[in-house]
Amino acid sequence: MRFGSISLILSACLAQPLGGQATDSLALARRVVAAASLAAKEYALGVVPAGGQITQPEEVDEAKLFVQQAQFDVPGLPHAARARSRQTLTRIAQLLDSLAPPDSVSRVTDSLVAFITVTAGGPKIVEPLPTRPPSLERGAVVYRERCAACHGESGRGDGPKAKSVKGPPPANLTDPAVMGNKSLLDIFRRVAVGTPGTAMPEFGEDLSAEDRWAVASYVAAMQYGGSATAAIFAAVRHQIDSALARRSDKIAVDAYMTFEQVETAIRAKNGGLASELEGNFAWLRTRALKADDAERHTIRERLLADLERAERVVADRPSGASLFVNSFFLLIREGFEAILIVAALMTFLAKAGAPERRRDVARGAWIAVAASLLTWVLVELLVQVTPGQREMMEGVTMLLAAAVLFYVSYWLLSKIEVAKWTAFVHGKMQSALSSGSGAALSAVAFLAVYREGFETILFYKALFTSAGSSGVSVVAGIAAGAVGLVAVYLLINQLGLRVAMKPFFAVTGAMLYYMAFVFAGKGIAELQGAQLIPLTVIDGAPRIPVLGIYPTLESLLVQGLLLALAVAAAIWGMRPKVSGAKGDLLRSQ
Repeated sequence: MRFGSISLILSACLAQPLGGQATDSLALARRVVAAASLAAKEYALGVVPAGGQITQPEEVDEAKLFVQQAQFDVPGLPHAARARSRQTLTRIAQLLDSLAPPDSVSRVTDSLVAFITVTAGGPKIVEPLPTRPPSLERGAVVYRERCAACHGESGRGDGPKAKSVKGPPPANLTDPAVMGNKSLLDIFRRVAVGTPGTAMPEFGEDLSAEDRWAVASYVAAMQYGGSATAAIFAAVRHQIDSALARRSDKIAVDAYMTFEQVETAIRAKNGGLASELEGNFAWLRTRALKADDAERHTIRERLLADLERAERVVADRPSGASLFVNSFFLLIREGFEAILIVAALMTFLAKAGAPERRRDVARGAWIAVAASLLTWVLVELLVQVTPGQREMMEGVTMLLAAAVLFYVSYWLLSKIEVAKWTAFVHGKMQSALSSGSGAALSAVAFLAVYREGFETILFYKALFTSAGSSGVSVVAGIAAGAVGLVAVYLLINQLGLRVAMKPFFAVTGAMLYYMAFVFAGKGIAELQGAQLIPLTVIDGAPRIPVLGIYPTLESLLVQGLLLALAVAAAIWGMRPKVSGAKGDLLRSQ
């Protein structure tokens, strides 16, 4: 950005009234407050905290333009507010020219905002935050109509008019480096007053406050995959850090006001957590100025931990499509293996000259199916727990499912070779057949199929826990999987379909490991929600709920262990095979 040329443009604009400029004193007071606040914000991004050194000249230039814009609007303020506002803005301009520390600029700006708020209309000066999260759908409509031409449909600053605009190019709204320090209120204000010296116009008069909040929320969500809730939580965390770093009770109040947008949703699902957060925010507001380093660290850790739990409560639920696919896959995988086992048992009996014993295998398999269904009913009927116990049970169930899934995934991968699979099945059947007992044959089939049934119960219990209120998608996946299993059975038994065992075991093993990884992260999250294990937030760690990845030390350690075990299992599986006399000796031990 070239400050000299932009100043000339701005001066020319100031020589005559701006089109669409607000004419009433309340609107102008809001413009002055917004412009001054944005000036302090941009200046802080462009100068080192101690002052005296510029790191981003374009941010400092933009801050000066915002101050000039605020100075231009001063004559429209109520008479009692004009003189002091003009003097204070002049002081801010001098601080910017002298490269004063950003904290000094912020303090003077805060005093100006407080003064205008008192003299020009009280609390009405600051646009109230919406009582509920703004509509992303409406924000998308407003964005396409007003913003996409320059910023592009995806917000990357590549719209059809981007190359023809004068001055700096449109910002990349998906870049956390550009948007990460901007709260929802900052974006709202920028939408209202525009950016002087650039092609960014003001929309304060053209858009209603509701539409401005909607498009601001949509823009804020772009860097979080389109989630307005994630954007709100990110803004709250940033404001907490700013309040503690700058010892500002005003920013602490702003953080709570931002939090209020999701408080109702949190309270509806976990009233205790919402009350705990309210208490910790009160602690932040009352102690931000006076707390020592140890107390500020404690406040921050408690708030960040509670916010992490809260975001999981209101936002971290998998999509219906993802749940359907996982549910369908689980039933197909478990049922398919049961069918393969039964088919292998039947084939073995035919080759062993005992086809009449097939009924014993069929009897054991059907008893296992019935026992599996009965087990599921008993689990649902007998496990009656309180809400706190429920989180504990869900966490334990998910971790147990993760452990079994990991074991089964490795077991499948170890049976990739058809010869190994055949030897495994034949070994079990040979012992049962040699005993001459029909019960023994039924027992082999029962245990093989019931193992699959028990695993299925465990996995679906974890999947329903992960789904929350979206359990209908899991049920739909079960129904589709059942239809698929009937088709598989007919293909194998009626048409003699030969299954490619190696790709089947390789793919299903990898998919089961993926689900183990997800359940491990979510299981730790459930136990943290029940406050049975600590929750230590790691700054900058990724948050990918669809993979069960959360920015906490405890969950990342468990998932890191799974990764290490997977690498060890892969290395073990690729080890040189022992053959010959030495191999026979080892296998006999």
